[in-house]
Amino acid sequence: MHIPTPSYTLLFLLPLIILLIKTILPTNPNMSKPLAHATIIARRSSERGYAEHGGWLKTFHTFSFANYYDHRFNNFGSLRVLNEDRVAARNGFPTHPHRDAEIFSYILSGELTHRDSMIKKGAEGEQGKQFYRMERGDVQFTTGGTGIAHSEQNESNKPVHFLQIWALPWKSSLKPQYHTRSFSEAAKRQAFVPILSPLAAGPDASPADEEAAIPKIPETIPIHADFVMGAGIIEPEQTFQWTVGAGEDVVSRKKKRNVYVHVPMTKNGKAKIRLDSREEMVLEEGDGAFITGVNAGDVLRVKSVGEVEAEVVVLDSD
Repeated sequence: MHIPTPSYTLLFLLPLIILLIKTILPTNPNMSKPLAHATIIARRSSERGYAEHGGWLKTFHTFSFANYYDHRFNNFGSLRVLNEDRVAARNGFPTHPHRDAEIFSYILSGELTHRDSMIKKGAEGEQGKQFYRMERGDVQFTTGGTGIAHSEQNESNKPVHFLQIWALPWKSSLKPQYHTRSFSEAAKRQAFVPILSPLAAGPDASPADEEAAIPKIPETIPIHADFVMGAGIIEPEQTFQWTVGAGEDVVSRKKKRNVYVHVPMTKNGKAKIRLDSREEMVLEEGDGAFITGVNAGDVLRVKSVGEVEAEVVVLDSD
């Protein structure tokens, strides 16, 4: 029997054909290898601090805060506070002072009204530096700097659920200011959306730079820290990717960054995610995870493995 031998042309083209097939076919992110150099430690919801105040506030503390103290959880890089708060209707935080902290609120549901010592009731405007009333999708940011007094009130007839987050600024005695910005729900369903990024002018920013308030990543809120925040809404079995440091050109510290991933309690316990393709690293609602040993440009994969979509917040710090 005569067995035909392949032509030299076919032998030459075969490697090119294989390469072309690999390029065209989509890769399966679930088959990706974990970041072997990364250490991931879960912070379970049940282990967080918890407090109730006067029937109007229910709050979980990831880090030491108010009457909750745990020496193991004082900060994580620049990340200092991560509280998950629920405030009853017609209640809220009365006017209180802050200084030398970058403070931001991420609204999950309901409505939250911010007022501070730099703005009078009735003088509010559109989003930006003049906006004051927030709903789902809004993020309100305050630079405490040399000192500011503000209040956060739920002036509606329904509870408000939000994350209150603090970061440590790269220098003290900054000029107090604030920003508010809305972020698209539809965009968050496509990929992680950058929310905060460092002030482009850096720690040596001039007064003009501060006034211009240009962030490293366009369409984000500028923060006085080597810090990036992102958020996404991931459908079941879908995988999103977070690039550590939001890439290599955004953050100053490239090596050994500290990334915290949090799953807010928004779906009555039905949402879950898996981090970095690790079978044992499944987070439920209220859980978080400390990720260390990662470098700018590393890709962290986050897969939704629950019954319903999972809202995920990423806090990426020096």
